[in-house]
Amino acid sequence: MGAQGEVPTVYNSMQRVKVYLLTDDGIWDDQGTGHVTVDYLKKSEDLGLFVNDADNETLLSHRISSDDIYHKQGDMIISWKDPEFSTELALSFQETTGCSYIWDHICSVRRNMHFSSLNGETHCNVNSAVKELPPVELSTLPLILKNVGESGIAGQLQVAELLLHDKYFFGKLMDLFRICEDLENIDSLHMIFKIVKGIILLNSPQILEKIFGDELIMDIIGCLEYDPDVPHVHHRHFLREHVVFKEAIPIKDPVVLPKIHQTYRVAYLKDVILPRALDEATVANLNSIIHSNNAIVVSLLKDDSTFIQELFARLKSPTTSAESKKTLVHFLHEFCTLSKSLQMTQQLRLFRDLVSEGILDIIADVLQTEDKKLVLTGTDILILFLNQDPNILRSYVTRQDVLFGLLVKNLLADFGDDMHCQFFEILRSLLDSYTSESQKDNVVEIFYEKHLCQLIDVITSSCPSNTIGQITDGETRNKKRVKPEILLNICDLLCFCILHHPNRIKCSFLCHNMIGKVLYLTRRREKYLVVAAVRFMRTLVSRNDEDTMNHIVKNNLFKPVVDAFFANGDRYNLLNSVVLELFEYIRKENLKILLRYLVDSFWDQLVKFENFSSIRSLKVKYEQSLESAGTRSTVSLLDHRKRVDERALEKEEEDYFNDNSDEEDSASVSMASANRVQSQSVLPNGSIPSYPSPRSHGLVDYDDDDEDYKPPPKKLSDISDKDEGVAEFRLKRKLVSKEEPEPKRLKWSPKGAKPREVVFASFCSTLSQTALPCKETASAAFDTPHSDTNENSSEPNHEEKGSISTSNESRGAVVENQDSSRSFSNSLHDSPDNRQHPEMDVNGS
Repeated sequence: MGAQGEVPTVYNSMQRVKVYLLTDDGIWDDQGTGHVTVDYLKKSEDLGLFVNDADNETLLSHRISSDDIYHKQGDMIISWKDPEFSTELALSFQETTGCSYIWDHICSVRRNMHFSSLNGETHCNVNSAVKELPPVELSTLPLILKNVGESGIAGQLQVAELLLHDKYFFGKLMDLFRICEDLENIDSLHMIFKIVKGIILLNSPQILEKIFGDELIMDIIGCLEYDPDVPHVHHRHFLREHVVFKEAIPIKDPVVLPKIHQTYRVAYLKDVILPRALDEATVANLNSIIHSNNAIVVSLLKDDSTFIQELFARLKSPTTSAESKKTLVHFLHEFCTLSKSLQMTQQLRLFRDLVSEGILDIIADVLQTEDKKLVLTGTDILILFLNQDPNILRSYVTRQDVLFGLLVKNLLADFGDDMHCQFFEILRSLLDSYTSESQKDNVVEIFYEKHLCQLIDVITSSCPSNTIGQITDGETRNKKRVKPEILLNICDLLCFCILHHPNRIKCSFLCHNMIGKVLYLTRRREKYLVVAAVRFMRTLVSRNDEDTMNHIVKNNLFKPVVDAFFANGDRYNLLNSVVLELFEYIRKENLKILLRYLVDSFWDQLVKFENFSSIRSLKVKYEQSLESAGTRSTVSLLDHRKRVDERALEKEEEDYFNDNSDEEDSASVSMASANRVQSQSVLPNGSIPSYPSPRSHGLVDYDDDDEDYKPPPKKLSDISDKDEGVAEFRLKRKLVSKEEPEPKRLKWSPKGAKPREVVFASFCSTLSQTALPCKETASAAFDTPHSDTNENSSEPNHEEKGSISTSNESRGAVVENQDSSRSFSNSLHDSPDNRQHPEMDVNGS
């Protein structure tokens, strides 16, 4: 106690508390403030709580009890009711850390007190009660039951050891059971039942191995028949009279037969006799015994070469009766099932050995029998092979496709209420894409070439050919009756094929129009088949394949889906949801081909369901696609026209230089010089013509002798570069028109453009300067009229569209056009931008 006052300073604030006592009036009375510690009581080994004030006087001394009397209220208060003084006390801490610290100490002390009491009790029980088992007599049955069923963990271990060392205990107990059963002593029989159940619950593998032996097992089962909580059940009678052990092939190994019998009895006890009384540990131990026995049996049988050879010889023999063959197939199925107890490498080796012995050939013969239960047994064996190694079955199918055809045939057969999905699972595993390429391609080709059309024909033959859900009497007689479950399996298999090998199935769909045949399912009365057809369409659309979508649009394959949706009306069911989800997917993925096809073809029907957001969003998406398509087409048309206008004249220049060689250019220069002399002598007013502006593009220019001529306003010279392109565009559109003749045509080229005549004249000027350096001669070369170069003109249709002729028959038109051409030419020469000589344009470029 002296140490109680020497509390370290670091703990003062953390352990500072107020002590409260609950009075008879229900009021908490403050007993003072001090510091709390946990220490040993004076002259005792028990721990207690002590609270001392600043003067080291004890405010509280409490022995910590193992009873659950302590309560923690919030983070600051610990309260309890002291059993010694019948008072209620409470400690209010200054800090939450101190409260948690003391609370953990109290819990730790109470925990240690519980462990100490348990250890002392177990030690006392083992030393006092289970030193040896009492003799097996009718009067000692209660004491035996107490030792077996009511001892602790340590006592159970000791009892198990005593039972294993006592060789006569179980024999004496079974003798006593038979005596009590003969005397019909029900109370003693109930007590023996509890003793046997307690021995089993000891969960000792050695004891279980002993009681499940051939000598004791039937008597042990007899003891378990007398359960006081359930009516009496004759398990021994059932095992002796109704359970018959059949040997398909005589088993000569002395170890195998006892293991087989023991395994069955353990399983019967676990599943039938004591399903409610066994705990999880005992059930796990019993399962371990069964698993171990199965592994021993399969290992011994597979290593017996004589046994395996005799088994397959009987299965392949034509003289074997149908009943014997059925028994052999069931034995083979159980043998393959028990192989799961082996390790994986041993399982794989066993299955490969069975394949080499010809087990798959036997299964192929089994699938052709009329006994449907036997067919399902053979199917179970195939599933075991697929679960072990699918490549074993695939390699066999690629060599002999008879088995594959039998699987497809049985998929379409009616097995009553038995499982059709077994054949579906086998086919799906064989067609799985996650396999080696060679095997997968071979199996897939076999399926598509030989069996896909067969599945499609079943759908076609079982669906009506008229409107949805209506079958006439004639069609009822002619149509082949197929269970709806079979059609559902076919549709699911097709969806699986679309996902795993889309390219191969696309060829079959497009070439044979199989999509429309599958959609015949929308005509069935069964709504889940209609939903399956829509799900098939949804899977097909999810591939986003353009060829498939074009095929859908071309053959109007959405019509059955929309008709089924329309016929469903406003009913909110699975069909309604799956169709709306299909439309929503088309909208979200922006499948424009199907989007336009749906709205353009079926909006008259879909408009009635416009209250659904999916339908409204579909129409909005359709309108947006039309707007975007129209904008792009307009922009592309304007860009195309602009590029044509800008490059038309440049193309003429390129064509000119590409089509004429150097010799032709020289000949053109010489002919131009000769023609200048002739042109000067034939002018009507007898004067030398002035040089026409290359930008005016007038065909003939004359000197302006008319005093009454009034030149046009100079508007064109002020046009900006941007407006020049627009003006040229309008003039060109006017030239295209053939209905309106143009007696006065004024062609004006934009700035920077070089017509062919100008380029030709500039080129001639360059050549003439090199040959004739005289400036006047060079000027005369540029005065050649445009009519002399009409042979090389890039506009051969000018004469057809009102162009001016130099003949005497059209002199009036020449004179009329002369004034306009001359005026426009003068206006261009007057502008500063147009005073540069064409020779300078060529040299500058």
